[in-house]
Formats: sequence, structure tokens, C-alpha cells
Amino acid sequence: MATCNRFMNRYFIVFQYDGTAYHGWQAQPNAHSVQAELQRALALLLRTDCEVVGAGRTDAGVHASKMVAHFDVEVPIDAPQVAYRLNKILPRDIAVIAVVPVDGSMHARFSATSRTYHYYIHTRKDPFVGRYSCLLHYRLDFEKMNEAGRMLTTYDDFGAFCKSHTDVKTTICRVTEARWEQTGDHTYRFVITANRFLRNMVRAVVGTLVDVGRGRLSLDDFQAVVESRKRTQAGESMPAHALFLHDVAYEGLSLDNQTTTITDK
Repeated sequence: MATCNRFMNRYFIVFQYDGTAYHGWQAQPNAHSVQAELQRALALLLRTDCEVVGAGRTDAGVHASKMVAHFDVEVPIDAPQVAYRLNKILPRDIAVIAVVPVDGSMHARFSATSRTYHYYIHTRKDPFVGRYSCLLHYRLDFEKMNEAGRMLTTYDDFGAFCKSHTDVKTTICRVTEARWEQTGDHTYRFVITANRFLRNMVRAVVGTLVDVGRGRLSLDDFQAVVESRKRTQAGESMPAHALFLHDVAYEGLSLDNQTTTITDK
């Protein structure tokens, strides 16, 4: 798909999606993707093909409670109206929160200063959280898991948590927070923020922290895993259905209070 040229008017789309039915964010041949759905909806609405550039790539089955992407058009648009009409076109599992005009130098991916992911687990069967949370039957030492999580903020190379045979130029990331929070009697959430993430990184980190919580790894073992920079030394990757991209942040740009309140015309 050709990108709209001249870059005269750039817009950020702030949106959410349930990734269950999608083969990840990125458009690809013979696969259902979120990016392809957004591009299709924009093409129908604006009557021109526009490439949508996302803030990152989520894997198959991963969700986003807040994702950001950008697109360019030659003629200025009524942003709230476009957001409203996109929601009329898009399937139920993708929802646009807002369309926001931004400076042409802003880039959804490269201008982002941080991303935050949440991973959800529950420790007893619960029909109301199972779709978006991973059930773990064993006892976990969350205090020790948090000690291990804090270690991550002292390292910058996360090769141990990068999917094998992935074509990346560097495995350097800056993790600024990594902690577990109890959200209910039997529900927990892992919060991790970094300037960038490697493919499969969050699910591999969670799997390794769970090994710490189960007593399979000591804190010294966990440190050795990180320092090994080898994926084979880390724990198993956790299921995708419990992972959410929670936030994307930009310096000097607040997207938290952007909402679409336009009504049909």
C-alpha cells in the first residue's frame, strides 16, 4: 500500500483492540491483522490509501488498551468526525479513542519515549477474567518476584528475553519499572515500562519471574539468566491472551484526555 505523500497533515490515532482474532498488529499476506483493518477503514472513509504506522508491533493474540499510530493526508480532516466514523466502520474488537492532529515531525514509533505493558494472572478458576488473564495453579512468592523485577532496571541488555532468530540490530533496552501488583483476592498484574521492547520480551520476562516465584530459580539464578543474554537460559514464554499494551508516551504530548464525543452528521 502506498503511503500518502507530501506529509502536509499528520494525525495520531489513539485506539484499543482485542487481539484474539488477529495475527498481531502488522499487516502481512494471508493473515488477519489490526494494521490492515485500520488501513482498510481509513481508505473507505478518506477515499485514498494511507499507510498506518504503529507505535510498535504486538504479537498474535496480544491486546492493546492504548495503542498509537499515525497517518498522513494532504487535505486537513475533521479529526473528531473521522474518529467517530472510523468506529462505525471498524469491527467491534477495534475501538478508536481519538484522532489527534500532530506536528509533521512526530512519529508514532520513533517519537515514543516509553511503552508500558500489563500482564494479568489469576490463581484460581474465574470465568470472568479467564479470557484476558493466565490461570496459574501454584503458589507464588510475589515479594521475591518483585525483587527480581527490580533487578531488570539495573540492566540494559535483554538478549535473554528476545525471541530466537529475530532480526534485531540491538537487544539494548532501558527498563524503568517492573513490578507485580495485587488487583484482587486472586488476581495480579505485572507492570513493565521501557523505552522499547524486543519481540516476545514481556512474555519471556514474566515466564522467568514466575520461575522465581515458584522457587525454580533463585535471585542469583535470575541474575545469571539476564547476564547470559541467551534466550535458552530464560523461562518459557507465557500465553499471549493475558498481555496488554497499556500505554505509549510522548514527550510534550498528552493523549490521556483525548476523547471522541462527536455525534453523527
